[in-house]
Amino acid sequence: MSKVSVLVVDDAPFIRDLVKKALRSYFPGLQIEEATNGRKAQQMLARAQFDLILCDWEMPEMSGLELLQWFRAQPDGAGVPFVMVTSRGDKANVVEAIQAGVSDYVGKPFSNEQLITKVKKALHRAGKLAQFQVGGAPRPSTGIAAGSVANLTAGRPAEAPSAPAAAPVSSPLLNSNRAPEKAAPATSTQSVRGQGQLRLAGEQFACVIKTLSLRDALVVVRRGDRLPQVFESGVLDLEQDSDRSVARINGYVHAVAALEAKMDCEWVKVTIKFVDQDPEKLDYLSRLIASGTAQSHYSPSA
Repeated sequence: MSKVSVLVVDDAPFIRDLVKKALRSYFPGLQIEEATNGRKAQQMLARAQFDLILCDWEMPEMSGLELLQWFRAQPDGAGVPFVMVTSRGDKANVVEAIQAGVSDYVGKPFSNEQLITKVKKALHRAGKLAQFQVGGAPRPSTGIAAGSVANLTAGRPAEAPSAPAAAPVSSPLLNSNRAPEKAAPATSTQSVRGQGQLRLAGEQFACVIKTLSLRDALVVVRRGDRLPQVFESGVLDLEQDSDRSVARINGYVHAVAALEAKMDCEWVKVTIKFVDQDPEKLDYLSRLIASGTAQSHYSPSA
């Protein structure tokens, strides 16, 4: 029996590793290859056939949408499931992907359960699911990285209540042809006045941005029904006040701490480590750091 092969395309190594570990947990024997951007994936698809493609949208050199459009134009590309995995959840982007021939859509951030359900659906449609003896339903998790420590060490993540997908973002990343204004070096961390939105699987946090660098951000959020979990993946939505453009920066929760030294502290400090390596997003962050302000068009929940 031939092996079922999957191509995982994402410019963030952290995300690729988590996706691979999640797939291997539920699909023993699955053959997984990876590509760091659309251009490299295009080269791999030209040389070999895959049974499923899981692809990010925003990547350097060639985007996921461009890869999808190219792949569907190939003689053998029409019947292969192509699942877009991205933080672009607004209606215009979804319609654009559907018109290009996308098979399904997984919004970032997402849980292991959501990812596995989409993969099972795609493999079933392709007639490949029967080759696996999948044991049991996917274990729920609050985010794809909620069990990432266990995933990356081949352990079993603790069960947590299943949560609905995060609400879609209403604005795409807007490109700018302007050169960065005194682009901040990658190692610098500067105070940035403004607001943003931290999206985790199943929950959204309006946040105040305290410091920002090309590598991470320190934000303050109001304590909700649950706290952000260390190593949980998420998306930090940032808007530049000068041109109202929005960037969705993929990352994971690196640290969580109370703002005050008391048990009933209402505010929590959250450090987000960025995993994106897209030069366009890094350029955006550089301009945001240089301007010293970040805004949000999202209204905090009452």
